[in-house]
Amino acid sequence: MERGGRTGSQPVYPGAALSYDLAACLRFYSRLPVPRLPGEGDPHAIPDFRRVPRMLPVAGLVLALPGAVTLLAGWRLGLGPFLAATLAIAVGILITGALHEDGLADVADGFGGGATLTRRLEIMRDSRIGAYGGVALVLSLALRMGALATLLDRVGADAALALILAAILSRTAALAPMVLLPPARADGAGAAVGRPGRDALLLATALALLLTLGGIAAGLPAAGALLMIGLAAAGALAMTALARAKIGGQTGDVIGACQQAAEIVALLGLVAAIPA
Repeated sequence: MERGGRTGSQPVYPGAALSYDLAACLRFYSRLPVPRLPGEGDPHAIPDFRRVPRMLPVAGLVLALPGAVTLLAGWRLGLGPFLAATLAIAVGILITGALHEDGLADVADGFGGGATLTRRLEIMRDSRIGAYGGVALVLSLALRMGALATLLDRVGADAALALILAAILSRTAALAPMVLLPPARADGAGAAVGRPGRDALLLATALALLLTLGGIAAGLPAAGALLMIGLAAAGALAMTALARAKIGGQTGDVIGACQQAAEIVALLGLVAAIPA
């Protein structure tokens, strides 16, 4: 999760500050070629996470849209639920550059293979993937593809809404380690981006809840959507607690692993809430 110095900008039109934060989120969390906006600071700088996360739910929605469209297209073209779900996940990974998957693999290798705090952090910085990381990636992909395929079977096109909502909730929930834990390294991404401020967190939470209501209005079952909220938060908090126990803090990899855990349990929760 290592990317780019700190952003700075002077808003030049109404709502410019929010658009700058959205653009910063999209650049940081994806490989999308987001152009520099009028009046914006250095587009290649590390976002200031004291403020930027307020637009993270909207960024999650934008990043999930191509995968949702792919899911629907594959299903409508008769590829079947499994192939449609596989293509949707693949598109999402291409857009994000496997940012969160990389974090999950590093955390699995470090937490699973390191006997001491120092060794765990060393392993997490190693670009090579080990057995724990490989297994974690396979399970993450299989669980998400399986959940989406099952949702296509049970609710049809509304599975695309579930994919979008899971992306929104998981990215918002993944702010938990940044808020609750100190950086585990003084020179890592977790220290470089800063901690989300109170106002940014409140707005991000409000937007995530508002978008969840939009998903319910669009067709997702209310009980299932509410369960997704609870499980996404629980998944991220569980990973945060594990990071506290294993390395005493958070890193960019931990944040990525929190997103993966939150997305998986949110999708599984919705599957469980919808009768077969």
